[in-house]
Amino acid sequence: MRRQTLLALALVALAGGAQATTVDLLEAWGGVQGHDRELASARLNHAASQTKRDQASALWKPNVMLSGTAGAATSETAMNGAAFSMPGQPQVTGVNFATSVTGGKMTRWAVQAQQPLYNRGRSAGSAQLKLQADLGDSGWQAAQMDLMLRTAQRYFDVALAQERQRILARQLQAVQRSADEAHERFRLGDVAVTDSHEADAALAGLKAQKVAADLDLDNKRQILADSIGVTHPTAMLPTRVPALVSDKAMEQWLQSVQGSNAQLRMQQIAAEIARQEVRKHDALSSVTVDLVAQAGKDRVWGSGDFGQASNRNTNYMVGVQVNIPLYTGGMRSAKEREAVALADKAEADLQQAQTTVGQQARLLWSAREADAARVRALEEALKAAASRLDATYLGRAVGDRTTLNVLNAQTDHANTAQSLAEARVSAVMNQLRLAAMTSQLDEGELRRVNATLKPVTAP
Repeated sequence: MRRQTLLALALVALAGGAQATTVDLLEAWGGVQGHDRELASARLNHAASQTKRDQASALWKPNVMLSGTAGAATSETAMNGAAFSMPGQPQVTGVNFATSVTGGKMTRWAVQAQQPLYNRGRSAGSAQLKLQADLGDSGWQAAQMDLMLRTAQRYFDVALAQERQRILARQLQAVQRSADEAHERFRLGDVAVTDSHEADAALAGLKAQKVAADLDLDNKRQILADSIGVTHPTAMLPTRVPALVSDKAMEQWLQSVQGSNAQLRMQQIAAEIARQEVRKHDALSSVTVDLVAQAGKDRVWGSGDFGQASNRNTNYMVGVQVNIPLYTGGMRSAKEREAVALADKAEADLQQAQTTVGQQARLLWSAREADAARVRALEEALKAAASRLDATYLGRAVGDRTTLNVLNAQTDHANTAQSLAEARVSAVMNQLRLAAMTSQLDEGELRRVNATLKPVTAP
């Protein structure tokens, strides 16, 4: 027990030596935006998703390709039975032409432009890219709200740990006085030795709890510090529960959840992307019509069987190109069946998500009234516990109550105070979750919670 006491004192001294910084919830959120790695990853993912809209637009713009080739080549050409004529000369038939270049030089250049006119697969791909950009927007909003909830939870974890530490420190002081008084009264022969033993046992147990509370606070404070970038942060507790959700009827609110919940929107977009994938592989999507234009020139020169020779070919073309696959070995139909199955799965996942979110929303809505009733009951219980403690102190002074009665009253008062703090935090967190359900959790909601905070009184 002496080692535990020394450890507790060392932890208190260490905590006292660090420079504490009191931050409110908005300041914590501001720090998270510059330090949290998960948010940084989500921000970069969102930035990448926004390029999908440009990609969707580019699918329907012309593609222009320039190619050039240079190297060594061998060319042999032969023409037999040709007709040849010159101005003022009779036509000569049965003429043969031949050129030969062996190991000569070769150059080739070509320019090709292609403009899609009809392509169902490309249209479906463009729709998918736009949907993926929308998915990135919804994912970014969901990531921000999730981080807000995690930040609020980490913040209030620290505040509750501080409150636990404060209550235990105050309880230690009270029990120490009771123990000193029990020992003095035993020395005077006023009470039995059992009062001293009970007080000493309670004091030892509280010291052990204090050590655990100090360690718990240190761990939770470090988690918050790593997230917000503030060394040794001190948090505050809510004094009341703000009303963050409008007073709609439950069924109306559930409908708004189904229409605006970020997770459901993401699932809906995923299902639509899967349906567009089916379009990419149906029979009509295999047919494409493109406007094409080409210009090119080939040249080969050098020496061959007939001496020096040079061949040159220049061509230009503008037209419409139609592609109709006649046989793909079953690949297209197989991909279409796969896409149909995945689209059905995405639809089933959407229905499951709607059920799950609806159940969560109902539970949170039901918890709202329970949270308010629990807070009110604990506020009354704390007043009653304080009155009982005062009465027990007075009863022991006149001999009607024992030291054990006082210790029990002190414990009940401390436990009730801690339970009230936890109930308020739980109610606030549930209100924030309710706001997140309809994608309304933002800095404005955090500001409302922030207005209810007050610093935890030092022990």
